[in-house]
Amino acid sequence: MAKIYKTTMSPGKLELLASWLPTRPWYASTGQAPAPARSGGFRLDDPEGEVGIEFMVLTDTSGGRETSYLVPLSYRGAPLDEAGAGLVGTSEHGVLGTRWIYDGVHDPVLVGQLLALIQGCAVAQDQCDSGIADPSVTAWFDGPGLPADLPRGRLEITDTARGTDVRVPGVAALGLTRVLRPVGDGPADASGVVGRLTAGWTTPDGAAHRGLFAELHTTAHATT
Repeated sequence: MAKIYKTTMSPGKLELLASWLPTRPWYASTGQAPAPARSGGFRLDDPEGEVGIEFMVLTDTSGGRETSYLVPLSYRGAPLDEAGAGLVGTSEHGVLGTRWIYDGVHDPVLVGQLLALIQGCAVAQDQCDSGIADPSVTAWFDGPGLPADLPRGRLEITDTARGTDVRVPGVAALGLTRVLRPVGDGPADASGVVGRLTAGWTTPDGAAHRGLFAELHTTAHATT
């Protein structure tokens, strides 16, 4: 079980992400500097206990509007060479020292645990407290079993205006929603979809929402 430390990070996650968000094709620029605020999310455990895994929801309030984004992050104690394109930045953790923070879709450990979660083989954890499950994160799955231990260096990442496609050749195709929109739960109804993950978030105005975070496809390429 991953341990969540009550300590400092310098620079902080929001500071790093405020600089990183405008570089993403799915970020909707307001013409002003991003003003991201935490709006929710959850964590997953790395079975090896080496990689921190967080699915963070950020709401950008710049320009007088609220837009919520899904930002999966992985935290490592050393660089992951094959994920260099996904590096958000480095930060000094008050307990663990230097942490390399990645856009998690580039990290095979995060992607593997996301596949396990969709299949019901992993449990979403509270974002802020150790050892507490988050039952509000729900999954639907109706497909063949997929491995959580993915080959290193084989992820194919495509960012679009709506989300990120993650293809593991011969294994899986995931579509991650980046610009979150409220939708209902229920089984997937799109052709080729065999899994779906939904979760909630609360925007700074106090409104509670729930929507699609990820879909698992049988096709060779997922489109979000």
